[in-house]
Amino acid sequence: MAITTLDPHLAADEAAETTTPGPRRRARLPRTAKLVTGVSLAGTIALFGILGPFVVGDPSTVNDIGLAPPSADFLLGTTQTGQDVLAQLAYATRGSLTIGIVVGVLTLVLSAFFGVVGAFAGGWLDEAFSLFSNVMLVIPGLPLVIVISSYVPEKSIWLVAVVLALTGWAGSARVLRGFTLSLRGRDYVLAARVSGERSWRILAVEILPNLIPLLASQVVFAIIFAILGEAGLSFLGLGASGSFTWGTMLFYAQNGLALRLGAWWWFVPPGLLLALFGAALSLINFSIDEVINPKLRAQTRADRKKWSMSREQLKDAAEVIV
Repeated sequence: MAITTLDPHLAADEAAETTTPGPRRRARLPRTAKLVTGVSLAGTIALFGILGPFVVGDPSTVNDIGLAPPSADFLLGTTQTGQDVLAQLAYATRGSLTIGIVVGVLTLVLSAFFGVVGAFAGGWLDEAFSLFSNVMLVIPGLPLVIVISSYVPEKSIWLVAVVLALTGWAGSARVLRGFTLSLRGRDYVLAARVSGERSWRILAVEILPNLIPLLASQVVFAIIFAILGEAGLSFLGLGASGSFTWGTMLFYAQNGLALRLGAWWWFVPPGLLLALFGAALSLINFSIDEVINPKLRAQTRADRKKWSMSREQLKDAAEVIV
């Protein structure tokens, strides 16, 4: 017994995808609830980190009101030494976002150079780049960062970001290398070679545009890794010194016994922003994955078709399976 869907639009879309010939479509981000929610959350937090420090006061100013709950004077209360939590949160958001962006850009450059350029060039250059990527991949990143941080007394945000980027680009380079090797053998790339196109133009016009969704996904993942990694280092007391980040706020809240004293306004805001921003980037990454992996879109369509069957069809299907 054939089971058909009750939604004619799904059947029409599926038939059009399978029978209608046409040119290859460019990958676009589907406007799903995940993408809209992720972009909205990430954009709101980014605006707070960019514009917030211009509105609030000095986060290091010590007042004579310690551990004051939220009020009209201090919207998020004060710390144990009377510092404004809202001012610290604004500067901490900017600091964490700075680390994430720097690590994302450095990871993009390093992974694209060692993964894409090496795989496209081939030969001994690809072997050398692949060997170097494998060596960097097996080096434990977090212990190395802890060792470096413990031997450097004064650590700036930029130093922490560079160390996190140097220890986290190898995985992305391996993924990009494998995808570039598959693209290098495509017909349109071979046709460009035969027609006498220069190698740099083939790489820029034929290879890189097809890698944009994968590159975006790797950058988003690198930003998540950087922000969470810095927060973990700062919580252990090995983060950036003299700067405010979400991790340093949690570290000072722990040392100030905020949880034991019931000062929830000291540790909840940075932890909440850290969780929300990580969730927002994850939602964006899931949306990008739907562009990279068509099976995810096919699986979603199949799930929707199941929900569109009537009770009689579900009953008949259950009898057939039994």
